[in-house]
Amino acid sequence: MGRQGADGRRQHVVLVVDDQSVNRLLMQQYLEREDYAVVSASSGAEALEIVHAQPIDMVLLDVVMKGMDGYEVCRRIKADDRTLLIPVVMVTILQNREDRIKALEAGADEFLSRPIYREELLARVRSLIRWHDARRELQRAQQEQIRNAFKRYMCPKVVDDILSSPDSELRAMLGHTARRDAVALFTDLRGFTSVSESIPGEQVVGILNEYFSAMAEVAHDYEGTVFNMAGDSLLVGFGVPFEQSALADRALDCAIEMQGAFRRLQETWRSRYAVEVGLGVGINRGELLFGNVGSDAFVSYTIIGDTVNVAQRLQQIAVDGEIVVSESLALTLSAKHRACCTPQADPVSLKGRRQSIRVYSCCAGRATLS
Repeated sequence: MGRQGADGRRQHVVLVVDDQSVNRLLMQQYLEREDYAVVSASSGAEALEIVHAQPIDMVLLDVVMKGMDGYEVCRRIKADDRTLLIPVVMVTILQNREDRIKALEAGADEFLSRPIYREELLARVRSLIRWHDARRELQRAQQEQIRNAFKRYMCPKVVDDILSSPDSELRAMLGHTARRDAVALFTDLRGFTSVSESIPGEQVVGILNEYFSAMAEVAHDYEGTVFNMAGDSLLVGFGVPFEQSALADRALDCAIEMQGAFRRLQETWRSRYAVEVGLGVGINRGELLFGNVGSDAFVSYTIIGDTVNVAQRLQQIAVDGEIVVSESLALTLSAKHRACCTPQADPVSLKGRRQSIRVYSCCAGRATLS
């Protein structure tokens, strides 16, 4: 952002746009004497190429030019999310009211009349660049706030992609709810209630923190979104808020790696606390609702619907080391992934549902902990 001057400080970059070389040279001399870095363009088209190619702190834009005039250049700068915050000063010999109104409608931030006076030029430049810096710092702070909030849900790479894309899909979804075909994955500890009664509370909290940290890290590796941590259960979504490729395979791979990571935790807890805790996983695919859910006092960004409820019920019937998936997910797995899932002989009844459903058991582990 900007260039470095001889004294090591950041130089602000000003783009001077004018089809007359004498005018460009005059403004360039005034600005460079005050340690501004100057980039010049002799046409509107060239100016637009420059503002999209490098960071620009301010544009001094002539109104009357051959080809694309200054009004159109300004409109295009202000219509683009990538450049709309750049201050634009319209430089013109035109003095009538209609021309100034036309410049305002195009999005101009200030005016500068010819002939150019050095003191007036520098005063306008200093004022607008200070304003631009302040707005950029505010935007940076807001982005950092968003990053800190969403990195709890999403992997850092996805969060960075969101913030680097001004017209990203998520920005349009914030504050709205939408439906989508997606995958819900639930994990839950086995035997945790009895364990929490047998060891000090500090150790219980330590187990939960290590468990949630390990599971969330794996979820982020597969670009899953962590929507909820409640009690000893974790809810992860795939295909929300962004669509993803190989949705079912991605979710199953994530669950398999979660079980592997959890086995390492089991060994640690056995030696450290002399306790036995297991992990069950349930996965379901179908239409669900995602977005902000709650009241004026409390809002949660989450996923809801029958698809999520079924995933939770599947997790409840999974034994330690097992991943139970719905038929709707299993049928969309690749042949390689489906080969590691065994259909259960009979449909199963899930709590709260009238009809039984067919399920598949993947990577079955030990028996249920008592």
